[in-house]
Amino acid sequence: MAFDPARPAYYLAPRYCPMTGSAHPVIDPATLEIVGHTADATEAERETVLDAVTAAQRAWRVLDAKSRARALHRLADRIEGADHRETAILMSREMGKPYPEAIGEIANCAPVFRYYAEMARDEAGKVAGTTQAGSFQYARYEPLGVSVHIVPFNFPVLLMCWTVAASLAAGNGCIVKPALETTLCSLDFMRHFNEVPESLVACLPGGARLGQALVTSSRTHAVAFTGSVAAGRAVAAAAAQAMKPAVIEAGGSDPMIISDSAPLDVAAAGAVTAAFHLTGQVCTSAERLYVVDAVHDTFVAEFARRTRSLRIGSGLGRSEIGPLVSEAARDRVARLVEDARAKGAEVEIGGCIPPDQPKGWFYEPTILTGCHEEMELLRAECFGPVAAVVRVKDFDEAITRANASPFGLGASVFTTRLGEAMEAAERLEAGMVWVNNPLIDNDALPFGGWKASGVGRELGRQGLDAFRRTKMVVIDHKPRMQDWWYPYPDDWFLDGGGRGTG
Repeated sequence: MAFDPARPAYYLAPRYCPMTGSAHPVIDPATLEIVGHTADATEAERETVLDAVTAAQRAWRVLDAKSRARALHRLADRIEGADHRETAILMSREMGKPYPEAIGEIANCAPVFRYYAEMARDEAGKVAGTTQAGSFQYARYEPLGVSVHIVPFNFPVLLMCWTVAASLAAGNGCIVKPALETTLCSLDFMRHFNEVPESLVACLPGGARLGQALVTSSRTHAVAFTGSVAAGRAVAAAAAQAMKPAVIEAGGSDPMIISDSAPLDVAAAGAVTAAFHLTGQVCTSAERLYVVDAVHDTFVAEFARRTRSLRIGSGLGRSEIGPLVSEAARDRVARLVEDARAKGAEVEIGGCIPPDQPKGWFYEPTILTGCHEEMELLRAECFGPVAAVVRVKDFDEAITRANASPFGLGASVFTTRLGEAMEAAERLEAGMVWVNNPLIDNDALPFGGWKASGVGRELGRQGLDAFRRTKMVVIDHKPRMQDWWYPYPDDWFLDGGGRGTG
């Protein structure tokens, strides 16, 4: 059957299968209209998928690396050659993402399959220097089995592809559990996996109960999760209990430092994008801005001026700022702003629901000044269009206060001093540091955080290693007796009349 947003379905390559559970509506956060329907997978549907993916993976794992790479390149070809407008429209309608960002997200998917297709061919093991003559000693990489991919709503297609591409390249089968808020666009995109062997990839809708069942199942062997810190800890604990590896990306509250050497027009423009991209619903959004006193007032004025040019509206209209994903998400943002105001923060711009958007879960892009660490906004992940500005006396204080956080995903700096750039790269406690160019990622470099922001890495060589295990192999091509084998010579023992040195 072809995918129809109105009819609940799950995907098991190469087909969509009707679901038997109760349907529930998917709501457009901009218009509050019904976009389609989905359902939670039943236990029987989950077991059917586990049976099928497990069987398919047995054949995939023994396929040679060149053939696996060829299949992934065909998948990339299909993604590059497809018309993604309907998927992008579904994404915009499901979670409010501006259409240019939705179509851009999908356009970035094909390269990661090509990268891992070739990485897995090139990185298949390591030959070590031998510990004894006549012995061939090496490590080989092997797949883990079936991997579970619990995907967030903010980048539902791209972040899924990051880990699925690596897992497939390593020789695994994959089960995707999409976010509840973006199930439809995730399912619509899955048709491109028709290029992989039958039943090797599945997309199974459902909530936290399904995620828990997949993570704890004895028939899954690795987990990739992106989401909140609380959910990430629960997934990591469940995976650890089952002794299976897990990559956990648990969000953050990223700092941005504005040096007194920074070109303020560039820094302000970068801050607007870093703070308000996707209505602030990006794991690496700049939420805490530490601005050196000498340029504080000038920077804030330019930051606010550029923010005023942002258009608020539906993701399918001409707008940069769409709605938040849900009413609960907007309520949380509003609560954090009110807490900051009650503790002394000043609203430079925003701080309210836009009066011309009476319907939908909109919130104005907001800049707060006079912020300090007693405000919950600086201690929690806001995940909304709010930038908390902190005045600091110098660059050293900025780094110290930027590090005073339980999070450590990313951090960004605007400066023209090489010394400050190098110091930031060395001292900032984060998994990623950007100097003068925030939010950039690279398929060939590891993506992930420190501290409460997660464990493990996506992308790069580490992203591939997350989905494979090593096996040490020692081969002596000429069998011979070794001098350390049993029984030991008498003169090796303390009472053997010899040197007693073993």
